[in-house]
Amino acid sequence: MAIAQKSPARTRGVLLAWCALMCVAMAYCTWRFVEPTFGGHTFAPPLQTDLLALLPKTEADPVAERALDALAKTMGERALYLVTSEDARQAKAAARRLAQSLSTSGAFRSVVAQLPPFDPQQIAHFYLPYRFALLSAADRAALATTGSHALPELAAQRLFDPAGAGFAVDLADDPFGLLGRWLAALPLASSDLSVEDGMLVARSGKTTSVAVMVTLPGSAYETSVQLAVRKATADADALTAREYPGVRIVRTGAVFYADAARRASESDVHRIGLWSAGGIALLMLWIFRSPRLIALGFLSTAIGIGCALCATMAWFGQLHLLTLVFGASLIGEAVDYSIQYFVLYLSAGRRWNAGRGLREVYPALLVALATSLLGYAILAWAPFPALKQIACFAMVGIAMAFASVVSLLPIMLQRGPRRTPDYLFDGAARLISWGQSLFAGRRAGYVAVLVLVIAAPGWLRLQSDDDIHMLVQRDPALVLQERVVREAIGIDDGARFFVVKGATPEAVLERCEVLGDRLNAPLEGRPLAGWQSISQFVPSARRQAVDEALVSSALRSADALRTALVGAGFRDEVARRYVDVWTHDAGKPLTLDGWLAQPWSQPYRHLWLGAVGLAGAPEYAAIVMPLGVSTTQLPALAALARTLPGVVFVDKAASVSRLFGAYRVDSARWLAAALVLVLALLMSRYGMYGGIRVLMPVVVAIALALAAFGYAGLPLTLFNWLALMLVLGVGVNYAVFLREGCTRANANLGAVWTGVALSAATTLLSFGLLAMSSMPVLKTFGATLALGVAVSALLAPIGMPAQRERQ
Repeated sequence: MAIAQKSPARTRGVLLAWCALMCVAMAYCTWRFVEPTFGGHTFAPPLQTDLLALLPKTEADPVAERALDALAKTMGERALYLVTSEDARQAKAAARRLAQSLSTSGAFRSVVAQLPPFDPQQIAHFYLPYRFALLSAADRAALATTGSHALPELAAQRLFDPAGAGFAVDLADDPFGLLGRWLAALPLASSDLSVEDGMLVARSGKTTSVAVMVTLPGSAYETSVQLAVRKATADADALTAREYPGVRIVRTGAVFYADAARRASESDVHRIGLWSAGGIALLMLWIFRSPRLIALGFLSTAIGIGCALCATMAWFGQLHLLTLVFGASLIGEAVDYSIQYFVLYLSAGRRWNAGRGLREVYPALLVALATSLLGYAILAWAPFPALKQIACFAMVGIAMAFASVVSLLPIMLQRGPRRTPDYLFDGAARLISWGQSLFAGRRAGYVAVLVLVIAAPGWLRLQSDDDIHMLVQRDPALVLQERVVREAIGIDDGARFFVVKGATPEAVLERCEVLGDRLNAPLEGRPLAGWQSISQFVPSARRQAVDEALVSSALRSADALRTALVGAGFRDEVARRYVDVWTHDAGKPLTLDGWLAQPWSQPYRHLWLGAVGLAGAPEYAAIVMPLGVSTTQLPALAALARTLPGVVFVDKAASVSRLFGAYRVDSARWLAAALVLVLALLMSRYGMYGGIRVLMPVVVAIALALAAFGYAGLPLTLFNWLALMLVLGVGVNYAVFLREGCTRANANLGAVWTGVALSAATTLLSFGLLAMSSMPVLKTFGATLALGVAVSALLAPIGMPAQRERQ
C-alpha cells in the first residue's frame, strides 16, 4: 500500500485513470439529463417523479399490477380545470377563455371546453341490431315471470309514455321500450356533469362550475411536459382572472402533483446539499485551517457522488426523487474517510510519510467501509424501489469515496503539513481522557444498564403506523383543489377496483356479470352508488342468448307479435316492420370488438385490459369499478372477491399498508441479524471482549432512539427500522476509528478524537438536514439517523482499548 513510493509513471497512471473515470461519469450524467435519443430509442427522463414508482409491487397477481399501471397511465395523461362562478354565463365565458389560452400555449395535445357535436342517437343506432338480446334487469325479471302477458302493458307504456322508456329510441324500432330501458341503465354518466350549451356543467346551489378537460402530449412525469403545463396554466389563470375577476379556477391531475413533487425535491437537494457542503467546509476550515485539505476532501466526495449518480441511472434507468435528496445528504458520510486521513496527516507533522500513513489508517477505513456497506446492503433487501436505489447510490458512493481516498490522497499529500493544530489536539486529548475514564472497565457496562433502565418505559409506549400516506406528502394546495373538483362533479378517485380474469373474453364477461349482480346487493347495510364494467356495455354471449330466448318466448310467433302490437295501438305498418326485423335479425350477437371500434367507447376502454396471459397460456382480463364506496365497505368488497373465481380486489393503499406492517415486523429481525453479523466482524478484528465494547455504543444508541420515539408518542414505521440499520452501519464507525487510532504506534489521542468528532459532526449535519425535507420518509430517516449517530459518537469512547492493550 506504499503508494507514495510509486514511480512517477505509475502515479500519473493513477491520476489519469481517475480523470478518465470522472470524465466518463460526468459525460454520461450530462447526456442522460438532456433526455437523449439513441438508436431510435428515446431514453426516459432521468428524474423519476411518479409517486407510484415509490411503491412496491404489492399485488400477488401480476395482472392486478398491470391494471394499476394501465389506470395510472390513463389518468396520468389527463388533467381537468374547473371554472366556477355564481353567474352561469360568466362561468361558461371564462371557461371558453381559459380553454383558448391553454390551447394556444401548445402545452397540450387537446383542450376541450366546448364539446364537439355528438348525436346520442349514435349509441342507440349501434345497439339497435342487437335489441332482441339486450334486457334490463327489471325487464328480464318481468319476462321471466309473466312472459308474453307483460307485453301489452309494456307496449302501452311505450306508446302513451315515451319518456318512460328512458334512452330515446324511435318508437317503431323499440315498441316495447326494451332497448331504451337497457340503454338507460348504461353507466354513461358517472359524475354530476351535464351538457349545457355544448359544455360540461355542474351546479351546486347558486354556483355553476364548467369543466375544461385537457390531455398531455407526453407523460405527466416528464420534466419538459411539467414545465410547459405549469407555464401555460399560470398564464391562462392570470389572463382569465383579469378578464373575469369573479370566477374561481381550480385544477387536478397527476401532472400537477408530479411537478410539485419535483420542485420540492429540487428545493430539498439545493437546501440540503448547499447547507451540508457549506457547513462541512466551515467545520473542516475551523479544524484544518487549510483550503487545500478542504478541496481534497470534497474531491473524494464528488468522485463518490458522481460515480453513484452514474451507476444508479445506468442500473435503474432513472433516478427517483428520494434518491436525489438522500444523495445530497451522503456528503457527510462520504467525507469521513478523507477526514480520518487528514487528522493523521496533521498529527504526524514533519514525520509524515504518505505510504506509512495509509498503512496506519487503512484498517480503520476498511472496517468502517464494511460495516457501512452491510447496513446499506440490508436496506437494499427492502421491497421498495426507491429504497433499493438509495442503497445502490450509497454503496457505490461510499465505496468510490473510499477508493479515491486510499489511492489519490497519498499522491496529493506527499509533503508534511506546515503547521499542526496542537492546541486543538491537546484539548481533544483531555476530553477523550475524561471520556475514557468515565467508561473505563466495568463502568461501560453500568452505563449501558442504566441507559436500558431509562429506555425501558419508552419501549413499553411504542406504537406503530403503517399508513401509506406517510410515504409522500402531496402538495396541500393541490389536495384542496382536487377535493373541490371531486365534490363539484361527484367522481370517485378510482383507487379501488376489481380485476376479473378468464381463459377467454367470454369467460371474463360472464364473471363480470356475476360480480355485478353481487354488487347490486347492499354491502354493510347500504348499496353502492353504482359500478362500471365492460359487461354493462357488452353482455356475454351467454346472457345475450338467455335474454333473446326470453324475448322470443314472450313474442311467441310473428302473427302473435303483430296482433299484440296492433292491439296495443300501433299502426299495422309499424307492427309489420318490427316483426320483419325480429324474424331476420334475431340471433346476431353483440361483440366486444365491435364495441371497442366505436369512437364513443373511448372513455370506457380502460375497463377492458384484453389479453394478459403469457405465451402458451392465454388469459384475458377486465376491470370492474365500484362507485361510492365507503371505508366500512372495503372489507366486504375484499371478502366478496375471495368468493368468486378469477376475481381480485385491488386496493393499493391497503395493500401497501399491509406490506409496511409485515416488513416493519420483519425489520426488527433484520436488525438483530445485522447486529450479530457486525459483532462477528468486530470480534474477528478485536477479539470477543473488544468486539462487544466496540459494538456497545451503537446498541445503546438504537435502544435510546426507540425509547425516544416511545416517550415522544411518535409511532414507529418501517422507515424508522430501516434508518436504525443505517445507524448501525454508520454509528459503529466512530468506535472503530477511535479504537484503531488508539492502537497505532505513537498515537495522538487528541488527533484521533478530533477526527471522530469531526466525522460525527459532518454526518449529523448531512443526515440531520434530512429532517427538514418535504418528504415524510426522509424526515423519518433524518430524525432517526441524527439521534442514533449523535449517541453513537458520544459513547464511542466505550470501545477504546485499555491502556495495556495499546501498542
